[in-house]
This record gives sequence, structure tokens and C-alpha cells, in this order.
Amino acid sequence: MYPDDLKYTREHEWIRLTGSTARVGITSYAQEALGDIVFVTLPDVGTTAEAGEPFGEVESTKSVSEIYAPATGEIIACNEALVSAPELVNSDPYGDGWLVEFTFTDADSLEGLLDAGEYAEHVKEH
Repeated sequence: MYPDDLKYTREHEWIRLTGSTARVGITSYAQEALGDIVFVTLPDVGTTAEAGEPFGEVESTKSVSEIYAPATGEIIACNEALVSAPELVNSDPYGDGWLVEFTFTDADSLEGLLDAGEYAEHVKEH
């Protein structure tokens, strides 16, 4: 149900690690709970994201939800396609609906992330 090659936060973000860079998005569970995504606010490239701290927002027809950084690092890219097509977060949360890419500066901040099985159990508890 959740891709095995990703790590997850308890706040429903996913992170795909590639060397010292990572791509981040929200999980299918989160986008389903939010409903139709109508607007995404992302940080500027060059911004430092702190693990566990909010760095953007996703607005849906139901609510506005903060996006939390799964690790500490510098934002190196934002998904510009979301400006004109925020619904990509709904239609392809693990692909075209990614939010940001960053270089992580603190590998220790990756501790505590969940694997797919742990995340599935976490979702069941809520």
C-alpha cells in the first residue's frame, strides 16, 4: 500500500533518499484525508528546513495542513508544476506530486523515520 523504498514521518510525509539528497511529499493517506488539493505553499530554494518543523502548507477544499520536514537540510528544488496543478498531489502523491528536494545536513535527523510497514501500522492506529 505504501512504497517500500520510502521512509515516512508520523505527520504523513514521505522521503525518498538518493545519496545526500532527498525528495519529499505527502502520503496517499494524507492526501485522501485532506480531499481535493487546491493550493500548495512551498519554501524558497535555499531555505533551511529543520527536522520536525513546518516548511510549507497544503490547502484543500476541507482544510489547510502544514507540511513538516522529515529531516534537516537545505531546500534545493520545489515542484513548480504544483503552482498551476496542485491536484498532482492527489493524483500522484509519490511521483509527479512531490513537493521539495533538499540536501540533508544532519544524517542523525533521519533517525526515527518509519519504514512502510511501521507507517501502515501507525495509520491503522489513527
